[in-house]
Amino acid sequence: MRVAMLTYSVKPRGGVEHALAVAEALAGRGQEVCAAALAQPGEAFFRAPAGGVATHLVEHVPTEPVFDERILAMVAAYREGLRPLLAGGAFDIVHAQDCISANAALDLRDEGVIDHVVRTVHHVDDFISPSLIACQDRSILMPDLVLCVSQPWIERLADEFGVDARLVRNGVDRDRFRAPRDAAERAADRAALGLGDRLTVLTVGGIEPRKGSLTLLEGFAKLRAEAPERDPLLLVVGGATLFDYRDEIDRFAERARALGVSEHVRVVGTVTPAELERHYRAADVFAFPSTKEGFGLVALEALAAGLPVVASEIDVFLTFLSHGESALLSPPGDGSALGSSLVGLARDPALRARLVAGGREVVDAYGWDVAAVAHEDAYRSFQADPMLGALSS
Repeated sequence: MRVAMLTYSVKPRGGVEHALAVAEALAGRGQEVCAAALAQPGEAFFRAPAGGVATHLVEHVPTEPVFDERILAMVAAYREGLRPLLAGGAFDIVHAQDCISANAALDLRDEGVIDHVVRTVHHVDDFISPSLIACQDRSILMPDLVLCVSQPWIERLADEFGVDARLVRNGVDRDRFRAPRDAAERAADRAALGLGDRLTVLTVGGIEPRKGSLTLLEGFAKLRAEAPERDPLLLVVGGATLFDYRDEIDRFAERARALGVSEHVRVVGTVTPAELERHYRAADVFAFPSTKEGFGLVALEALAAGLPVVASEIDVFLTFLSHGESALLSPPGDGSALGSSLVGLARDPALRARLVAGGREVVDAYGWDVAAVAHEDAYRSFQADPMLGALSS
C-alpha cells in the first residue's frame, strides 16, 4: 500500500511521534509511506523518520494575530501544500492524525482530488475557539474511516458523536526507550543532567491543564515534606504545542512558590530525542497525573525505560496499567494521593522493583510492529468495503 501519513506539526508531541512510528513500522513491513506535516521555513521533523519513510513538509509561517484566523490559515496552507502530493491517485490511503491535517484532506476529498480520508482520533479536546471546535467536529464526523488508539475513546465517539471507530494500537520503541545498560551509563546520564544523588521525578508533556501540572506540584510538595532525606527534584520535560498556555505556566510558577518548592523544580522544556531518552534513563520515578489523554504514550515510554510509574486513574490508563502491578494510580486531581504514591516509591525498593517488573510485561505487548499490523488490517477492511470500514473491531 501507498500511505500518506499526515500530521499538523514537526514538533515532539505524542500524536506526531505516533504518526512517525506507525509510518516507520508500516515501511518496515513493505508499505510505501510518506509522512507529511506543516513546518516553518528551515524546520524538519524533530527526529528524522527511519526505514525509508519519505517526508513532505508544507512551509507556513503563521502571521494572523487572531487565533481563529490562524487555524483557518493553517488548514488552507496545508490543503494547498498537500494538493500536488496527493493528486492523481498517488496514495491508496490518506491518513490524518489530527483535526488540522484532517480538514485539509477533507477539503481535497470534497473537491474530488482524493477519494477518502482516514482519521485517527486520539482524544477530543474541550476547545473554546470556534474555529477549533468546527475543525474538530468536522474531523470526527466527516472522514470515511475513523480510528482510535484506546477503547474508551471508541465508546465516547459512539456516545457523543454517533461515530463508529475501529481500534488500532499504540506502541513503543524498545531500542530508544530502554533502561540504562549498566551502572556506568546511568551515572553518566545523571551526571550530564546534574542530578547528583537526588530522587528525581520526571514528567513529560510540559505544563498544561489536562496534564495535571498543578496536581503534580501538590504531590511533589508532599514528597519533599515527607522524604526530605532523598532531596527530591522534579523535572518537567516537553511542552511543544500549538496553544498558548502562558496562564497555566504562570499559575504553575506561582503555586510552586507558594508550596516552597520552586528551587527544586526544573522546567526543562523541549529537548532533542537523545536528550529525552537520557532523561528517562536518569530519572527514578515517572509521574503522569493527566486528566485527559488519548492513550498516554509517554507512560509507555517510561515503562520501557524501566521507571516505576505514578499516574492518574483515568480510563485510558486502565487499558494498559494495573494499580500495584505496573503502576500506582490515584484519583485525578488528588495531589495528596499522588504524593503518597511518590513517598511510597521513595521508601520502598521492593515496590519499585515490582512495578518495574510489571511494566516490562506491559511493554512486551506494545511493539510498533503490532500497531502496524492493526493499521494494515483497518486499511484493508476499508479498501475491501468502504461502507463497513469504520465498524468497531
